[in-house]
Amino acid sequence: MEKDYGALLGIAQTYFDAAYEMDAEKFATIFYAASSVTKIGEDGNVSVAPIETWLAAVRGLKSPKQSGLGRYEQLDEIVSIDVARDLAVVRLKFRSGARHFTDMLSCLRSNGSWKIAQKVMTVETV
Repeated sequence: MEKDYGALLGIAQTYFDAAYEMDAEKFATIFYAASSVTKIGEDGNVSVAPIETWLAAVRGLKSPKQSGLGRYEQLDEIVSIDVARDLAVVRLKFRSGARHFTDMLSCLRSNGSWKIAQKVMTVETV
């Protein structure tokens, strides 16, 4: 179990780093190729995007780091990690400029390695 938590903490740190750098390739290392991202769109409807679609969008964004924004590491927060055999849910909170994100990352362990299978997110602009 301790090994699982260590691996999931590593995923969370990579996730925080990739979000600050807006690094699609770094994100890709922690997601399964068949994963997807789910959120409520601006129109209020649920949208689901395959990970490659989401990564393509990330590639087009200016990173907080490029924008000269501080890291706000004190706001990178692992809220919880819940593990049940080969399934884990990692709940994260972080800030990127004026946007505050809460992400739920459903992770699966396959062939001894953990990766994200599904990201469900919400964002608030303050």
